[in-house]
Amino acid sequence: MLVLGDDRDPLGILEDQNETRLADLIPVRIGRMLQSPFAFYRGTAGVMAADLRHGPSTGVPVVCCGDAHISNFGLFASPERRVLFDLNDFDEASNAPWEWDVKRLVASVVIGGRDKGLSDDACADAARDAARNYRETLRKLCERTALERYYFTVEADLKVIKPENRKTVRRTVNKARSRTSEQVLRKLVSTDDMRIKDVPPVTQHVDHASIEELDNLFAQYRRTLRADVALLLSQFRIVDYVLRVVGVGSVGTRCYIVLFVGPGDEPLFLQVKEAPPSVLETYGGQPFALPGRFPVLNKGVQGFRVVSGQRILQAQSDPFLGWIQGRAGDQRSERPVDYYIRQFRDMKGSFEVGELTAPQFRQYGTICARLLARAHSQSPAFATIGGYLGKSEAFDDAVAVWAMEYADQAERDYADLEKAVKRGRFPMERGV
Repeated sequence: MLVLGDDRDPLGILEDQNETRLADLIPVRIGRMLQSPFAFYRGTAGVMAADLRHGPSTGVPVVCCGDAHISNFGLFASPERRVLFDLNDFDEASNAPWEWDVKRLVASVVIGGRDKGLSDDACADAARDAARNYRETLRKLCERTALERYYFTVEADLKVIKPENRKTVRRTVNKARSRTSEQVLRKLVSTDDMRIKDVPPVTQHVDHASIEELDNLFAQYRRTLRADVALLLSQFRIVDYVLRVVGVGSVGTRCYIVLFVGPGDEPLFLQVKEAPPSVLETYGGQPFALPGRFPVLNKGVQGFRVVSGQRILQAQSDPFLGWIQGRAGDQRSERPVDYYIRQFRDMKGSFEVGELTAPQFRQYGTICARLLARAHSQSPAFATIGGYLGKSEAFDDAVAVWAMEYADQAERDYADLEKAVKRGRFPMERGV
């Protein structure tokens, strides 16, 4: 049963988040959220964290993604250049009850299915499948050793894909393989002067930091990397950077693309993304409690949180993951800003949910659920979850019913945002 707080205020949460974002990008954020109820859902992790805070809980915490909807799973390259499929967004990663991630995932199956035009019966079946696959996978992982769970990965091959879906997978993987720094260079950079092309407001040069300031920040960043990666990066120099709009929920946060050039003029693109506190903490009321010790010589606690969450929840992670804290940008004279850093578009790709057939969409949801179970199995408390779930289908049915009810609520919230825009409460810019 869906339980919501008496003081529920989803639009107030959006306004609260906008207070710390770049003002000229807020209309873009609202415009992207109003593309569809599913797009709205993608941008409201904070709203859902506040809602889950008021609902029943098992009280069993794990390292959670915090935003485990179906569009936050994707393809990326391992350090050995294999294409893997896994969770790929960790902006909200922190400790929280395990079922929060499951509910966000399963509700996204319902809302995404409705967005595709599937019937409510078909959405309910897909939601039930996702919940069941999470439960069954977690129980199977209970039979593995801690090391076996740690090394478990899902390569983007055809082993777990039904034959009729393999052409779609192969096409998407091939597209991801082509997304390298060289491809980004050809697409986004004017090679005459090695400057990233301006395409405002999505990509634009800003005077948020000098190259000298960036050099100092990246010296700090290299201290958060493994020795081999830090040594590799020391051979590259910064030549340009831009502010770039990304995603839906992240629009308005400070996100930059930095172009480096190596000793042989080879390009390397890194993304520097602002890391505000997790919505699991700010709206879900969960304490920041990721394992590990923060190095004394470095700052950027929220960037450390994102990087640590990614390393724990992904089977293999980007070797360039690191973090910094700085006053560069529009915040130079104000509060320090935490950032995390990762490679930009290095063999990264995703399955376009809207282009999947109904059977493909249903299987896609089950694969995401299996990967979420693998991610949760890295936390010591996961065995307790397996015992709680048992072999009964009661959990599958209950989560599917909850997800259908929450999808209804999210659609009402979407309609309320549309009305608020018409009344002038929120600015909006479509088509960006």
